[in-house]
Amino acid sequence: MTDTTAARTVLVTGSTSGIGAATARTLAAAGWRLVVTGRDVARGDSVVQEIATAGGHAVFVPSDLSAAPEDLRAFVTSATEAAGGRIDAVVHNAALCPPVDTVSLSDADLEATLAVNVRAPHVLTAALAPAMAERGAGGIVVIGSWMAHVGHAFVGLYSATKAAEIQLARSWAAEFGPRGVRVNTVSPGATRTPINAADDDVIATMTSGTPAGRPGTPEEIAAAVTWVLSDAAAYLHGAELAVDGGITATR
Repeated sequence: MTDTTAARTVLVTGSTSGIGAATARTLAAAGWRLVVTGRDVARGDSVVQEIATAGGHAVFVPSDLSAAPEDLRAFVTSATEAAGGRIDAVVHNAALCPPVDTVSLSDADLEATLAVNVRAPHVLTAALAPAMAERGAGGIVVIGSWMAHVGHAFVGLYSATKAAEIQLARSWAAEFGPRGVRVNTVSPGATRTPINAADDDVIATMTSGTPAGRPGTPEEIAAAVTWVLSDAAAYLHGAELAVDGGITATR
């Protein structure tokens, strides 16, 4: 099968570090044109430069995904213009995970987590998917989590928002799939990223008893996202791909 990603542009939210940055780099290496976004301009410019140095094409458009819906729609307009007038796919990667239990969660963190993890993907999809559907082709990938499928005494809100995102992806597959927009979820397991570097021992212990026996890497998640968006996965609709070392299946 011939893959036509070279003519396509993808927006990856939260792509200035971690899984998002790895996804941007991997998609660029596969021929996608990238819209890198996040709040940190310096880190965003760094990712864009890495992609350019490797021979790819990327632009950075700053964003605050906790912003009001009208601001998110304005961001979509800016990102689309920066991409040359069209965005063919979006990867909903950005997320907040307040490291506290239910009683300790502040009102501010509650509102911000709901905004970034649920409201922003919904608003961005509503703004981007219609043009994809009109063209008869497009892709949406939600970055879920293994934590959406089990109960936790800690970070319960994060787990709940990921479950909500996964369900949105299923609904979007039903809504937009018949018009050519493939919507799927890639759910990482415990993955080593800069944000959890201080918890390396905890993550190692958490994954020691899994089939993989180790944490995942951002690049492994990025490889799965790249496949899901490729023509090789053309028959994949409404699926959740657990790239988690077997932690969900065997926990």
